[in-house]
Amino acid sequence: MAGRGGVLVNNATGELTWSGFVPNQCQPNTSILRFTANFTWEEAREPLHADIDVNKTNGIGPGMPFAHELLAEDPSSYGIVGLVPCAIGGTKIDEWAKGTQLYNEMVRRAQANTYQPKLQQLFMDVRFDLMSPTLPIIQVAIVTGEGSFIDAIRKAQLGIDLPNVQTVDPKSFAVIQADKLHLTPESQVQLGTLMADTFIKLDAQPPPISKCKKSAATPASSAPAFHLALIVPLLTSLLLIILTNSSFRS
Repeated sequence: MAGRGGVLVNNATGELTWSGFVPNQCQPNTSILRFTANFTWEEAREPLHADIDVNKTNGIGPGMPFAHELLAEDPSSYGIVGLVPCAIGGTKIDEWAKGTQLYNEMVRRAQANTYQPKLQQLFMDVRFDLMSPTLPIIQVAIVTGEGSFIDAIRKAQLGIDLPNVQTVDPKSFAVIQADKLHLTPESQVQLGTLMADTFIKLDAQPPPISKCKKSAATPASSAPAFHLALIVPLLTSLLLIILTNSSFRS
């Protein structure tokens, strides 16, 4: 529910207005975040649905008290609580049936919130298993697809914030007109050049400070280690690009 707590009729205008009163259980907290209509996270504050249920006057709802209660019960387990408001007041259940606009938008918002942490975890897992915590990673933002969540996935990709991870965006590149899906040969060349430029810039930067200890099996010679550090990022980056670009085309 979007929440109409504190919404009153203005006697002078006859319009609904929110009083602005925020109970203690609904006050902002740095450990409670809200997923906005623009697919970004921000510190949550009332009204939670202000930019979601835009045709109604929003007030206090149950979302903030819910999050506060979780943190009060066990802050170490819950850490940061992320609220994803989706409610639209005064709607019928039929308007939320699978395939409707409201249903699709709700799933799209949820999809964005599950995709980004999984993508970040994928990058961190690969770095951990390769014992290369600063491994340069280049991902290509998805621009076309057959699914209904392309915009949400793009925003999740572009919102990745990990050291030594760069995203290249071929959104303006030409696609094959027959399928409206795949890049043309010229665009593929353009994309490859952009990826190379991005990798060169990454490679020229000082590596982020790593807490990982050097393996005892590291060769004494510096030349093999240098070539290994250059080749592995290239191969791994290409693998990640393929996975990222094709994972949600269904």
